[in-house]
Amino acid sequence: MILTQYYLDCLSHASYLIADEATGRAVVVDPRRDIDEYLADAREQNLTIELVLETHFHADFLSGHLELAAATGAEIAYSSVASTEYPIRHLADGERLSLGEVELEILHTPGHTPESISIVVREHPDAEPHAVLTGDTLFVGDVGRPDLLASVGVTQDELANHLYDSLHGKLMTLPDSTRVYPAHGAGSACGKNLSSETWSTIGEQRATNYALVAPDREAFVELVTEGQPPAPAYFAYDAVLNGRLRPLHDEGEQPTALTLEDVRVRMADGAMLIDGRSPEEFARGHLRGSINVGLNGRYAEFAGSVIPADVDIVLVTADGDETEARNRLARIGFDRVVGYLANAEQVMASHPDQVMHASRLTAANYQLQAGSVEGLQLIDIRNPGEFALGSVPGAVNIPVGQLPARLGELTAETSTVVFCAGGYRSSVGASMLRHAGFVDVSDIVGGYGAWADYVATTAGVAAV
Repeated sequence: MILTQYYLDCLSHASYLIADEATGRAVVVDPRRDIDEYLADAREQNLTIELVLETHFHADFLSGHLELAAATGAEIAYSSVASTEYPIRHLADGERLSLGEVELEILHTPGHTPESISIVVREHPDAEPHAVLTGDTLFVGDVGRPDLLASVGVTQDELANHLYDSLHGKLMTLPDSTRVYPAHGAGSACGKNLSSETWSTIGEQRATNYALVAPDREAFVELVTEGQPPAPAYFAYDAVLNGRLRPLHDEGEQPTALTLEDVRVRMADGAMLIDGRSPEEFARGHLRGSINVGLNGRYAEFAGSVIPADVDIVLVTADGDETEARNRLARIGFDRVVGYLANAEQVMASHPDQVMHASRLTAANYQLQAGSVEGLQLIDIRNPGEFALGSVPGAVNIPVGQLPARLGELTAETSTVVFCAGGYRSSVGASMLRHAGFVDVSDIVGGYGAWADYVATTAGVAAV
C-alpha cells in the first residue's frame, strides 16, 4: 500500500495519494489545484490515478479535481448527497472501493457540511483499518466547524448535532490504532484548536481532543459552536465554485510582464495591486494604492480576505516570484491576475514620485506618542479569541478579514494605528486602509507581543 500525504503550509492543507503497489491503481483525495506533484509521483511509481475523491465542498481552497480529471481521465467522486455542474460518481455510505488488495470504505460523516465523508483505508479487505482520511470532520485536536453554511439555510446547531453523530457513531467506532489523516492543520480557519501535528490516531483523539471528551451532546454542541474564528471572505466563493465547471489552471503559465504605465492603466480600470514583498520591504517603498500581502506568509488566505473575487489583480513581487504568487492565488480561485510589474525594484527606484513609504511604529514609539494624538483610532485586527486574551488599552477589535466590510465604523481623516500579533496582518490591514483613502495610518512592528514585552520591561525598570 502507498499512502502519501502532501502538506501545504501556506494553506495548512493536506491532500493524499493512495495506491496499491501491485496493481498500480491510485486515487487522490482533496487535491490542491496545482497538480504537477501528484502527476510526477504517479509517473515515478508507475501508478494510474483513476479516481479523485473529495471529502466535501471545500471552502478554504479551490480543489484540483477538474485539473486532475483532465490530465488523467480519472473520475471525480463525492458523497451521494452532493450535486455538481460536472459529472461525478456518487458514493454511498458504507460503499467499498477496491484498488486491488488495498480497499477504501466510504463513511458518510455529515456535520462540517451535509455531504462530508471520511475514507477508511485497509491494506486488504479483511484487515483492520490502517487509516481514516477524515476531511474536515475530525482534525488533530479539533473537529470541523459547523457554522459555515448558515448563509444557505443550514443552522450551525443542526450541523453540530450531525457532527456529534458522525464522530461518535462512525469515527469513534474505529480501532484506537487507526491513523487519522485530516484535510487541515494548525493555522486553518476551518477550526479553532487545530494541532500542528499532521496526523494522529483514533485512540489519541478519543483521549485528548477537546470536542470528543465533551460529556454529552449538549456540551459538545456548545463547545463547537462558540468561539470560532471569523471565516475569510472568500470561503463562500470557493465553497460554491468547487461545485461548478470553471476554467482549468496551468501552473506553469507565467503572468504577463507589465510596465509601470500598464499597471496604472489597469488600476484606473479597477484592478487592485497586491505587493507580495515582506512588510519591511513594503514599508521602505511601494507603489501608491498597493496592498501588502507578504508572499512568505499566508498569502492566498489574506489576499482572499481583503480583496474581492471579482476584480482584476496586478502583482508586485521580488524578481522571479510572480508565477508562485499567481499559483497561490489560483489555489483559492482568484484567477484574474492580469500581470505583474516587471523589474519592480528598479522601476520604483526610477520613479520616486510614484512611491510612498509606510509608517511603522516600534512599541516604544507608539507608547510614547499614543497619549498625545487626539482621537487616535487603535485597531486590533487579530481574531476575537486572541483579542479576548488581552489587547492594547483603547483598541477596537476588527479582524483583518472583516476590515473591508467595516470601514464605515472608522473615520478616514483620523490618525489610525493598526496592530496584530507580530506585524504581518497589520501590514495587510494598514495598507488596505491607505488604499481606501485613510490619510494617516501606522502599524506596530512586532504587534501586540512587542507592545506587551515593552510595557512589562518598562514597568520592571520603574519598579527598580
